Amino acid sequence: MQARGPLMIEHRLIERMLSVIKGVLSKIESKQEVDPVFVDIAVDFIRVYADRTHHGKEEDVFFRELSKKALKPEDSQIMKELIEEHVFGRQTTKALVEANTRYRNGDQTALTDIAATLKTLTDFYPRHIDKEDKIFFPKSRAYFTDKEDQAILAEFWEFDRKMIHEKYESLIEGFESQK
Repeated sequence: MQARGPLMIEHRLIERMLSVIKGVLSKIESKQEVDPVFVDIAVDFIRVYADRTHHGKEEDVFFRELSKKALKPEDSQIMKELIEEHVFGRQTTKALVEANTRYRNGDQTALTDIAATLKTLTDFYPRHIDKEDKIFFPKSRAYFTDKEDQAILAEFWEFDRKMIHEKYESLIEGFESQK
């Protein structure tokens, strides 16, 4: 398997979650309500899986290794755009958390913000994924030898191995800080 393989597999799971979110968006529009627990679950998925796990591998491993190469200007530009898009995803997810908190506190107008933010995410991620899968990943493969590609893949597996520990250590630290 090439290093881009796990990233593309992760994209398929992200797309499945986006499909679930689209279904919830339809219910929001028809019933004018949302389960704030679902929003929490969607946020957790986006933050932990899509951003920290998936984008973490891209930024902390793949892009790091690519930045050591003499990239063509257009490839360098695409990588910069992808990083900016990751930041956009984080900012949009933060806005979703804020809207969900307002909704939980009885602000019915926050439902409009929740729906708009979920719509933004379901529109944004497919374009971002396409840019990576169809443009950037295939072009970036040319910058690595097979040995380098396999070293990146091994680092991805190690990154994933540590993720569950990082998630729950952070959770416990949050509880401990409330004492």
